[in-house]
Amino acid sequence: MRLRGSIAIDLGTATTLIWVAGRGLVLDEPSAIALDVSNGKVAAVGEQADALAGKEPEDIEIIYPLRDGVIADLNATALMLNGFLKRSYRHPGLLRPKALVCVPSRATWVERRSVAAALEARRPRAAVRLVDEPVAAAAGAGVDLASGAGAFVVDLGGGTTEIAVVSGGRVVRAQSLRVAGNAMDDAIMHAARTDLGLILGRKAAAALKMELGLTGGELGWAEAVGIDAASRTPRMERVPGKLVATALEHTIAAIISAIQETLSDIPPGIAEDVVRGKIRLAGGGALLPGLVNRIEQSADIGALVVDDPLRCVIRGAAEILENGDSLGVVGLPK
Repeated sequence: MRLRGSIAIDLGTATTLIWVAGRGLVLDEPSAIALDVSNGKVAAVGEQADALAGKEPEDIEIIYPLRDGVIADLNATALMLNGFLKRSYRHPGLLRPKALVCVPSRATWVERRSVAAALEARRPRAAVRLVDEPVAAAAGAGVDLASGAGAFVVDLGGGTTEIAVVSGGRVVRAQSLRVAGNAMDDAIMHAARTDLGLILGRKAAAALKMELGLTGGELGWAEAVGIDAASRTPRMERVPGKLVATALEHTIAAIISAIQETLSDIPPGIAEDVVRGKIRLAGGGALLPGLVNRIEQSADIGALVVDDPLRCVIRGAAEILENGDSLGVVGLPK
């Protein structure tokens, strides 16, 4: 039976998503918080905080409290979650509401505990359970966990890339790379400054990444506005697709290598499920132009982007929260 008011949380480096039983997805916002340094109070969270990033408002500090998929600033994370939960959670009177939170498959015990602690700091009566992100991604991608079917899942987020073989509700093989979308943005920013003398903001770099990707885009270039490194004045520039593709290569090569390594260690009993089900790509990075073809060529196995990849993990987490026992998914220790 579903407990009304129970919540599933995909607490990501770049984005936090919250699903509430009986209401569905209620929040999908950047994992950001703005603090007023003059009094230590929260000025904004989520979209409002992220909108201030790079604009350097006086007396306001913008914090992205998660790094590489795990909590880097526990207090800021707890404050951010409190702001999100105030918008999302309408049942504070429940005795023991359930909360299911997704964590990277290779997160340490300390990192797992910090996730639970951040939530318990603001919802001390919540019964917090953790679930590996690849298991949630597999459920969200439509894999029948109850049947014990095997699946190969690659979840490309902002701070981590989760590469895993899942069977039923358990991880069979996994690698958690702490390079993903943010590392790609950093590489593009570095390349633009080095090769073009253009200082880009992170949002401009991310836009170039998703427009040009590994293919160069339709035109072979895209316009971006930044600061001229020499004159320190605003400047518009046509950024070549080749520059972006070259900048992305280091991160993409690391992801491809990890996929190949994981494929080479698949148990024979799961091999057919993986080949027939293909490599399933989830997360925002799954939409990177040219990535599917690159993975198929390197792995010699079909690959596909799951439906609504940005919400795949939270979709699976919601299913596990409601039907975890019948799916064979066991909540991880906090």
